[in-house]
Amino acid sequence: MKRIVVKIGTNVLSQPDGLLDITTISHLVDQVAVLKQQNIEVLLVSSGAVGAARSVFPIATNWSKVVRRQVLSAVGQVRLMQWYMQLFANHHLFCAQVLATKEDFRDRQHYVNMQNCLLALLRDNIVPVINENDVVSVSELMFTDNDELAGLVAAMTNADTLIILSTVDGLFNGDPNDTDSQLITEIDANDETLKQFILPSKSSFGRGGMHTKFRVAQKAANVGVKTIIANGKRNHILLDIANNNYVGTTFKSQSPVSNLKKWMLYTEVGHQGTVIVNDGAVAALRSKKQVSSLLPVGIISIEGQFEKGDIIKIQNQQGEFIGVGIAQYDAQEATYYLGQKGKKPLVHYDYLYIEEGI
Repeated sequence: MKRIVVKIGTNVLSQPDGLLDITTISHLVDQVAVLKQQNIEVLLVSSGAVGAARSVFPIATNWSKVVRRQVLSAVGQVRLMQWYMQLFANHHLFCAQVLATKEDFRDRQHYVNMQNCLLALLRDNIVPVINENDVVSVSELMFTDNDELAGLVAAMTNADTLIILSTVDGLFNGDPNDTDSQLITEIDANDETLKQFILPSKSSFGRGGMHTKFRVAQKAANVGVKTIIANGKRNHILLDIANNNYVGTTFKSQSPVSNLKKWMLYTEVGHQGTVIVNDGAVAALRSKKQVSSLLPVGIISIEGQFEKGDIIKIQNQQGEFIGVGIAQYDAQEATYYLGQKGKKPLVHYDYLYIEEGI
């Protein structure tokens, strides 16, 4: 484990009254300092800005929900980073604030710029502290929560491991509060059957829940990032994970994919069109014996309009997600070639990401 992304959830950093839990933050920073001494690069995706503001700033009763979040985030980010700076300074370490929106991951140039910034910070032995820029984010462009942001950061930086810290030990086969429920310690990234055990509830102060964590963990594992869901309130949890002696749920990583394919998979906005492929094409694309491009002969229909260079989504006849790719020509030409043999690929293998079958 050489590079890890640690997502610290709102509830991990909060006291029962919603205010910031400085003791927990201090304990986690102490662990990060030890990991740094072991030459492990650490990126933090940290919630807690709103909780940091609640302790110092009165909340007006006539504010709308959006305005309340914007103001508290703006005030709280400063206070949260003051705590991180002070606590890391105790270990003679620097940290840096990085605020992101979904748009930063959708545009390839913005994506590469952010990637270069994060890698430069790691190179200079600085701990990036990353959070969503709630001050400018609007609802349709917001991350589901910081779990999603952490998955994006882990993929972007080619992290070995993504650690999602919550206030439960991981995924259970029942209600975590039920003594008869058992912790599921290891999960295959493509095993959808375990979703049945996830309760539909959300966390007390955060926006997400275990459904989001499960989806993010699956996605990260599928691009080669081992992902662990664990309890951030447990003493020494990060050090226990580093020593491979921990309580938690581990999503086993699949074979790593290229940076370009990671970006394509995570760039949800860029899907300008959808192609529906037949069962033969699905089998060929998922074959482990040989690599295959997406050929017109296997395409049944095309939905939407796209140009050469656009990212398109690939589905089977049942409407299930198969993968994404960069189109080599536009929708009009693709429609003309529909179902024909001997035509050039719509998506070349080098620009194609295919999700493994279950």
